[in-house]
Amino acid sequence: MKKNYLFLFLFLLFASLSTFSQPKAKEVVSYRVNLDELKMTVYEKDSTANALVLYEYGNSYVDQRDYDLTTEKKFKVKLLNREGFDNATITIHLYNNDRSSEKIEAITATTYSLVDGNVETTKLTKENIFKERYNENYTLVKFTLPNIKEGSVITYSYKLISPFMYKYHGWEFQGQIPKLYSEYNTSIPANWTYNIKLVGGKKLATNTSDIKKNCLSVSGGGHADCAISKYVMKDIPAFIEEDYMTSESNYLSRIDYELMTFKGFDGSIHNYTKTWETVDKELRTDPNIGKQLNKSVPIEDLLTTNITDEQDELKKANAIYKYVQEEYTWNEEYKIFKDVSVKNLIKNKSGNISSINILLHNLLKSCKINVKPILLSTRENGLPTKIFPVISDFNYLIVQATINDKTYLLDATDKFLSFGQIPFKCLNQYGRLLDLKNGSKWIDIKPEKSSAVQYKATLNLNENGNITGKVTSKRTNYHALKCKKAYKSKENYLKTLEDNNPNIEITNHNVTRNESHPDFLENYDIKYPYDNTGGNIYLSPFFIKLFKENPFKLQERTYPIDFGYINTYYYILRLNFGKEYSILEKPKDLNIALPNNTGQFIFSCAVNNNSMNILMRINIKEALYPSEYYPYLKAFFNKIIDSQNNSLIVLQKNK
Repeated sequence: MKKNYLFLFLFLLFASLSTFSQPKAKEVVSYRVNLDELKMTVYEKDSTANALVLYEYGNSYVDQRDYDLTTEKKFKVKLLNREGFDNATITIHLYNNDRSSEKIEAITATTYSLVDGNVETTKLTKENIFKERYNENYTLVKFTLPNIKEGSVITYSYKLISPFMYKYHGWEFQGQIPKLYSEYNTSIPANWTYNIKLVGGKKLATNTSDIKKNCLSVSGGGHADCAISKYVMKDIPAFIEEDYMTSESNYLSRIDYELMTFKGFDGSIHNYTKTWETVDKELRTDPNIGKQLNKSVPIEDLLTTNITDEQDELKKANAIYKYVQEEYTWNEEYKIFKDVSVKNLIKNKSGNISSINILLHNLLKSCKINVKPILLSTRENGLPTKIFPVISDFNYLIVQATINDKTYLLDATDKFLSFGQIPFKCLNQYGRLLDLKNGSKWIDIKPEKSSAVQYKATLNLNENGNITGKVTSKRTNYHALKCKKAYKSKENYLKTLEDNNPNIEITNHNVTRNESHPDFLENYDIKYPYDNTGGNIYLSPFFIKLFKENPFKLQERTYPIDFGYINTYYYILRLNFGKEYSILEKPKDLNIALPNNTGQFIFSCAVNNNSMNILMRINIKEALYPSEYYPYLKAFFNKIIDSQNNSLIVLQKNK
């Protein structure tokens, strides 16, 4: 067995001390319901929890009679309030293929409630268990616990019978509600070798393994030993999503199994885990990948002579990219390994991700530009495993072009993207660069340039006591991309701008668009109100807020902070107040850095004759921060929010 791989997952602990006497849930490792559990009204470690798993148990083993994989499961759940009632509806997925299917047996479920001091029990009847076909590979079994009330404890159990030993049942220790105790037991005959992967950052309270001799035997005298394992986690927090994260599947605490080899009693060995060398060979002849990548395209029918005759390689690549981007429309389907056809794309002017980007690849290649496709997984889809090839982990295809020793990542499916820019959803750390002749390899997927937001404003205090001025803003790269898409509807864009800045009056709004320039530039005039008390003028220097609130609110976060790209923010204000006023109070200067110089926040205020210059600069120098940086980032943004909300300029009228 290979070494287990450990990934970070969320560990949150909400400490809530009750001000009154409160029954507590005892750590009773049992499926049996006790009176303390029924009296429990709140989970002290997470007072926001609507439900709590008190106990869950799983046991997977190979049945000696028919050699099916059998998994017994038991669950005990406390419903703390009505918002937790969804946890009383249970859905179980049964897998099937053309030859076999999983089965479920021995479903039992009971609701326990305290009614007038007495324990009331209600059992689930067979008539309230339903089956429905979900798709060609899954059937759903559903049931809802009967007669639930606030404070009820529900128990349910069942047995899964699976003929698919290659799909050994994994176990999810963490979910959407907290858990007190979760236990999983496994028995794996030596015939089957799995890669066992522990995902998530929380440690196991119990992790034991032993060997049971002759646990499995077959006719003819064959027998095998079994690896017996027990895994336990305790006090598992609910997984809570927060900004700047990728798919929760990267962090949820669980155990996954991937079958590597099967050894028959006759000495035969079947390898299920492929190497990338094998996968590259298969992709080379795959009708949706290799054959499409090698398909010739009629460049004389598609590209103008202005493009094909261009001698500057970068200009030629840009022109080809723009042609594909403008002429062909993504049909909103991914299907990177299915229904891929360059021929149909050219005919219909519409196609899936692979069809469009493979056409881009083939046109560039036909014009002697060095290109290779890249397989990747989007942020919502989760990280692809690097341990061994799992082609189903990938759901996107882009193109890498190398021009004058510089590489560019290209995606022609989005008409708002600039040359060398891929969608934000594709910024998921790494991808697989396909070289079907010389072998594929992993490469990093990250933008080289930072994305910036910049505001420059000049405000003037005129003789009538009004503050008016002009604002210019500039956004680059991914910040520009967001605005370009939003500005597609000018009316809605302007309304959002006004709604986000309710304290200022905006007029003469103008956006400068240059097709050859990827930035988003805008300017507008403003009228800025202020508070006049006792002849003094009180105003905030931040009529525009770079951040409305701190995006980091958790007490603790043990999964990475993934911005996707490096961020820079500038806010520059010049306030001209004339000779009639002088500065009575101004904000204090600040200079704060993240550990290891991975970020910086600078706020400075300088007075020069009859004007004041204010600068706020925020540099977030990493696209991805490990979870250890969370408390520092949280404090960092608290300072930013505090400076925006509580900075004050006081002008005093000269006598």
